[in-house]
Amino acid sequence: MVLKKYILCCFLLLISGTLFAQDKQAIIKLMNDQQTAWNKGDINSFMQGYWKSDSVMFIGKSAPLYGWQNTLNRYKKAYPNKAAMGKLTFGLIKINVLDKENAFVLGSWHLDRKAGALGGYFTLWFKKINGEWKIVCDHTS
Repeated sequence: MVLKKYILCCFLLLISGTLFAQDKQAIIKLMNDQQTAWNKGDINSFMQGYWKSDSVMFIGKSAPLYGWQNTLNRYKKAYPNKAAMGKLTFGLIKINVLDKENAFVLGSWHLDRKAGALGGYFTLWFKKINGEWKIVCDHTS
């Protein structure tokens, strides 16, 4: 009986580890897609990685900003053209899939552009919504 429980426990851990690995790969793909969209000068496609909701939260150098549309507007104001956007590079430091619906990502960002390079770090809270990973909270500095 104990052996059966042990085997079942190991099997469940193996399955959950495999599923979490797939989730991690989906998050990496989303971030790669965002980087590609940014580098094409396409902020609208970049924003597809965010939950399209008034509840999405972006925290930058000033106060928290709520809402997908407000976040899009902020990006467009801060980066009005491709030259201002520059070339984005993400560095993914840590991706923790916490459970089947939540993940935490720590990373760095760097913009190489003629107006001067920018960079910093970010923490992202991802939530699986309708089967897709979306950023629900972004703290970038």
